[in-house]
Amino acid sequence: MGAAVKARVIVASNRAAKGVYRDESGPLLVAVLRELGCEVTEPLVVPDGPPVAEALRAAIAEAVDVAVTSGGTGLTPTDRTPEMTRELLDFEIPGIAEAIRAYSREKVPTSALSRGVAGVSGRTLIINLPGSTGGARDGMAVLGPILAHTVDQIRGGDHPKA
Repeated sequence: MGAAVKARVIVASNRAAKGVYRDESGPLLVAVLRELGCEVTEPLVVPDGPPVAEALRAAIAEAVDVAVTSGGTGLTPTDRTPEMTRELLDFEIPGIAEAIRAYSREKVPTSALSRGVAGVSGRTLIINLPGSTGGARDGMAVLGPILAHTVDQIRGGDHPKA
């Protein structure tokens, strides 16, 4: 694929940001991204809402290839990650978000309530995942097999020849 993929994990959690509990989805996402060969730092935990947009803007400015968010995709009044993400996207990739929801739907019917989006800002792929460890695992099960090709395409790569 070329140059190493730089990834960032951003956890949107008001309670984890305040230290009420220890986030577990972020470290799981970092571990999976590293298994996929990505260069990734420890997860950044921020409150939901504008701090998510600030963290995403920083990732975009630093030319991170992939920014994966965890949390803030549900229906509660503080779940604002999709809105914060959408305002930064140049275009959405609805198939990724749809595939993540579909993958989880049989075992976790409430996964249909996730409002996570996926898309590209500049040359950064952004994917919103649910905040649970199960949601993180399921999201990476979908993303893992397509990540290298997706990043290659965003970098301007050609389609593989049959």
